Amino acid sequence: MGLIGEVLLLPFAPVRGSAWAIRQVLNEAKRIYYDPATVRDELARLEERLESGEIDEEEFDQLEDDLIDRLEIGMRGNAGTGDWTTR
Repeated sequence: MGLIGEVLLLPFAPVRGSAWAIRQVLNEAKRIYYDPATVRDELARLEERLESGEIDEEEFDQLEDDLIDRLEIGMRGNAGTGDWTTR
């Protein structure tokens, strides 16, 4: 875009800046949500909840399936930068 285009779009700069900030927050949230280390921690807490009787087998199986799906997506690196750290 040339100089004239930039000048004409200058009044929209706050909107473009806000949209950029929102995209950055969403990307970081997605990275954390699919991070394999985060999912493994959630799986461990889920197992603790089952052992303590807080949830039943059926609820455990459903939640575990959801977490395993997230883990598989995270391990493929399809949810962000793919630059995962492991614990």
